[in-house]
Amino acid sequence: MEATIEVSGLRKRFGSAQALDGMSFTVLPGQVTGFVGPNGAGKSTTMRIILGLDAADEGTALTGGVAYRTLRHPLSHVGALLDAAALQPSRSARNHLLWLAHSQGMGGRRADEVLALTGLASVARRKAGGFSLGMRQRLGIAAALLGDPPVIMMDEPFNGMDPEGIVWMRGFLKSLAAEGRAVLVSSHLMSELQDTAGHLIVIGRGQVIADTSVAALIEAASGERVELRTPARTEAMTVLAHAGATVAATAPDQLTVSGLPAQKIVAALTDGHVPFTEVAAHRATLEEAYMELTRDAVEFPAGGARR
Repeated sequence: MEATIEVSGLRKRFGSAQALDGMSFTVLPGQVTGFVGPNGAGKSTTMRIILGLDAADEGTALTGGVAYRTLRHPLSHVGALLDAAALQPSRSARNHLLWLAHSQGMGGRRADEVLALTGLASVARRKAGGFSLGMRQRLGIAAALLGDPPVIMMDEPFNGMDPEGIVWMRGFLKSLAAEGRAVLVSSHLMSELQDTAGHLIVIGRGQVIADTSVAALIEAASGERVELRTPARTEAMTVLAHAGATVAATAPDQLTVSGLPAQKIVAALTDGHVPFTEVAAHRATLEEAYMELTRDAVEFPAGGARR
């Protein structure tokens, strides 16, 4: 099976709400693809349609060129974690995996392998209902990997993880992609995706806003701004404004300057006898780039509910 997810022209309405409005994108193998957007943007609905849990009004969602519902042994083709709480709490972690494995014609050996892979071997016989959220996330990941699938989908896998778990998750997701799998990860934690994802699909109001590499998105958001550190902030702002720059104070000793390249900023400050300690090109964070892109797509803007 080819390791791809292909979403084309998805439309879905729930009553009067248009959840998806022509959603289209492709997830390729060999990289982690982040799937992000404000609450209500359509992330969960899209994932549910890909997995055949909801039916689209229009459009198609294929994994490896076929619809999920046509797969005879789906866990060998697509592994998914949508809800870490989707388990029988009185079952042990191992038994939870065993019944899934048996449903796909697999034996207990694979269940033990994925328990070890996700760090749960020592608690394999504990009841899953007593697990922390982070441990349930690991169990959900173990279930997603049972069939060694070429396509992996995870919804908010960083939720409930402690710092050690977050570091593990970053490396684990990248290792899955490095094996040639298509990995789609939905998350609200931009700082984690910045260190994990190579590609990003940004959606809002049921449509794709951006479909690009993380590096390109950050570069575009960074613009041609320059970060300046100076103990003489007021004097620096005056000199740079006279030189034609737009200046914003971001900290007691820091300014963000646009409209003037770094060498001209240095020259203007030197000519004006204004001291400075650092001049560097501004590098936006993924969170800054995301907030700029989705500014008009939030469900409930700051300052009050949407009218």
